[in-house]
Amino acid sequence: MKLNELADNPGARKARTRVGRGIGSGKGKTSGAGQKGQTSRSGVAINGFEGGQMPIYRRLPKRGFKNPFRKLFGVVNLGTLQTAVDNGVLEEGANVTIDVLVEKGLARPQKDGLRLLAKGELKAKLNIEITGASKSAIEAVEKAGGSVKVLAPVAAAETAE
Repeated sequence: MKLNELADNPGARKARTRVGRGIGSGKGKTSGAGQKGQTSRSGVAINGFEGGQMPIYRRLPKRGFKNPFRKLFGVVNLGTLQTAVDNGVLEEGANVTIDVLVEKGLARPQKDGLRLLAKGELKAKLNIEITGASKSAIEAVEKAGGSVKVLAPVAAAETAE
């Protein structure tokens, strides 16, 4: 193969539609914008606009409160950890950290860290270092012979330094 023989795959590049180039082109005269009115003109941004009527998102009452300081934790279940041990992804007796869980694909990285929850059953002995854990999850891990070390939340740890 030579440089002058390089070519795109057929259909990889499509030429843009040239509008306003005569009636025979199929996109002449109004260039696909229809006739008159706001949307036929440039600079139209009418998402949620109801022609001057009070829009529905302003007519409906707002309820509740959204806390801007809430913590967002990912979740790891005991059953997930046991399945990982059974499948050979984790070794029994291993030290399991947040980085290990993310690296092995058992959890997705979250802004404020991960929480261990007691859904499922854990029979393997694991030493877990995690941002948070429920009481029942800690009890279940310790019953299986492992240990849980609860770290400070990621955001709190960064501001403390």
